[in-house]
Amino acid sequence: MGPQQRDNSTAQLDLENDSDLKQDQDISATSGDADSRRSTLELSPEERRLVRKLDMRILPIACLMYLFAFLDRSNLGNARLQGLPQDALHGDPTGVLFDWINSGFFFSYILFQVPSSVVSKLFRPRLWLGSAALGWGISSTLMPASAREFRFIFVRPGPPFSGSLVQPPLRNVMKNWNINVKTAYFYTKHEMGLRMAYWFGFAAVAGAFGGLIAFGVQHAHSAVANWRLLFIIEGIPAVLLGIAAITLLPDRPEMTSFFNEDERAIAVSRMNRAISGDVGLNVNKAHVWAALKDWRVYMGGVIYFGLNCALASTSAFLPTIILTFGFTNAIAQLLTVPPYAVAALVLTLTSYASDRMQSRGIFMAASSALGGIGYLLLLVVPSNEHVRYFAVFCITSGTYTTIGLIIAWFAHNLGSESKRAAGIPMFMAIGQCGSVLGSHLYPATEGPRYM
Repeated sequence: MGPQQRDNSTAQLDLENDSDLKQDQDISATSGDADSRRSTLELSPEERRLVRKLDMRILPIACLMYLFAFLDRSNLGNARLQGLPQDALHGDPTGVLFDWINSGFFFSYILFQVPSSVVSKLFRPRLWLGSAALGWGISSTLMPASAREFRFIFVRPGPPFSGSLVQPPLRNVMKNWNINVKTAYFYTKHEMGLRMAYWFGFAAVAGAFGGLIAFGVQHAHSAVANWRLLFIIEGIPAVLLGIAAITLLPDRPEMTSFFNEDERAIAVSRMNRAISGDVGLNVNKAHVWAALKDWRVYMGGVIYFGLNCALASTSAFLPTIILTFGFTNAIAQLLTVPPYAVAALVLTLTSYASDRMQSRGIFMAASSALGGIGYLLLLVVPSNEHVRYFAVFCITSGTYTTIGLIIAWFAHNLGSESKRAAGIPMFMAIGQCGSVLGSHLYPATEGPRYM
């Protein structure tokens, strides 16, 4: 190819990139209308069969990975009531050491989220997600070997390659997952909310399930300390799920062996519906830069900051909060189960309605208001434990529902794949700064009211 030909080719490529970028900038104004028109049409029988096939392969693995990812995250709150501060933190009378151990996870989350998510586009999704799950599971399982606080702070963060999953998954990969980016390969905008509700709802299920496991471990008579046994029991399944993800999850629609040729054509068409899809393992640098300049990413990050402040404090301190109602350690852990179970139900129903109406903002506002009512009740009702326990239901239901909705909102509203791969983890990295703050909101010296 001569110099003139190369120049023409480069110019043509620049024009194509500029055209894609303009499409991304206008996507929020156009994709909603296009998707609404599409949602009014019946899917063909072939496409319905494809969606069912995707649901049966992707959702069980993704949901289970997030379940154990969140178990590995929230078990620190249960371990606090099972002797961790006394064994490894010199008693921690102020609670400051526990707060730093809990927030240590989020520092690596914030630092590695954007680069790991962008780089993940250069690798097959099943290998990336499965490796992240393996790394997180190994780290969680090894935490009982940490006998001093500085080792906890070092081991607690997920490995650098466990980007945002799905941030999944395990915790880093699943939750932002890369799961937002990866599932958008297979689901359209009007299908995404309910799938994200199923997936993120397992964070609430993990809270309920974790309370049951902690209650059982509390009564175990083992040579190993209860809190150490808790980490081991909840960490090993993550390793097994990592192996399952590597084996069973599909790769990108155009390159996975999961589809036959007819299914592949439908899947690729769906991937490019109302958004700009990439082809193969590559990164469009212009679109990454566009994500860094998009005001919506930063506005979403501010909203997510507040939500994660509530989520992180709830995950780490809910057993402690319920303990202030006058229950024993074991009963306090058991009573964390109903609020999480109700939160999962509210999240699923609200997300279903949100998908049907193709509206996220009004449902987020209502859910946030519900969580705010819960915090106000805890603040102004100091003695009625029935009202205070009801407030816990409001907090968990409002917080989990709003987070599930905003994750679904961002999954399809940034345009191209490369822009989503940079924009979604950027908005989540900003939001995770709220998790650091939430980890320090309940110092032991301010109990039992925690004003």
